[in-house]
Amino acid sequence: MKAAVYYQNGGPEVFRYEDVADPVCGLNDVIIRVESIAIEGGDLINRELRPLAKIPHIVGYQCAGTVDVVGSEVFDRRVGDRVVAVLPWGSHAQYAVAPAADTWIVPEGLSIDMAAAIPVAWGTAYECLFTAGRLENANTVLIHAGAGALGLAAVQLAKRAGAKVFVTASDDSRLNQLKAFGMDIGINYAVDDFVGKIMSYTSGRGVDLVVDSIGGKTLASSIQSLAYGGRAVTVGVSGRDSEKLDPVMLWRGNKSLHGVYFPSCLDAEHQRVHYRVSEILEAAARGEISVVIDRTFPLKFAQEAHQYVQSRRAFGRVLMRP
Repeated sequence: MKAAVYYQNGGPEVFRYEDVADPVCGLNDVIIRVESIAIEGGDLINRELRPLAKIPHIVGYQCAGTVDVVGSEVFDRRVGDRVVAVLPWGSHAQYAVAPAADTWIVPEGLSIDMAAAIPVAWGTAYECLFTAGRLENANTVLIHAGAGALGLAAVQLAKRAGAKVFVTASDDSRLNQLKAFGMDIGINYAVDDFVGKIMSYTSGRGVDLVVDSIGGKTLASSIQSLAYGGRAVTVGVSGRDSEKLDPVMLWRGNKSLHGVYFPSCLDAEHQRVHYRVSEILEAAARGEISVVIDRTFPLKFAQEAHQYVQSRRAFGRVLMRP
């Protein structure tokens, strides 16, 4: 099969489009003929920093397609099923192997592309807002990087829950687009100090919850923007700066910091998380939420696709197709 592979960590230029061995199906696995690949933020981090599982390595957390092979111990998936899968690595290929338990049937009426963009972004957003963040009706929430797939999911889920939604983005045009998805107040972080803006908009109180996918200096400022007893959820390091958080910032105001890493939820609370993603897929099929696809690249252009994601120009998810 063809795959986008690399032999060492680095920037998007490390990708090569090559023939590699087909995946082997384990007893509890399925092999998926991949039709759509979502480029996740973790895919960029893995390519840049994480040790390679094998050489050449095929990166990728998430893909959707049609079941081609079913393991002998799998009884709830059949050849021909349309599924979306979360996997440790291997999505950037024509075929991918995944634990059958970490796949979801794509509902009728939902496209493969839409399904491919849902589990990690929307599952993570739900965990950040409600499991870790304990968001309630009439709470205030600040969501960073609102134009990304996670941000767009969090904005919609927070608004559906009755929250007042503050959002940061890098330019006014993105903020204008976000109004249609439930944003109440937008802050251009490239121009304005978002902590000062939050305090101004909340009469000095701060927000109940921050969802921070940037880390570093932004995370430190996020904690400053919290109300007394507020919660910050850290879910990414897209900013790539190495500033360390001073815990004293949490002591003042009895604030709390929670970490969320969605794939690990599948290990600790698999049934609950799996069911929640199923509900989100069904809601998407009914048209109750908007899954935004910015651009789609051929898999052989994985280098260009990753470069585009890193440029932070995308509004929503970027996909690839084999």
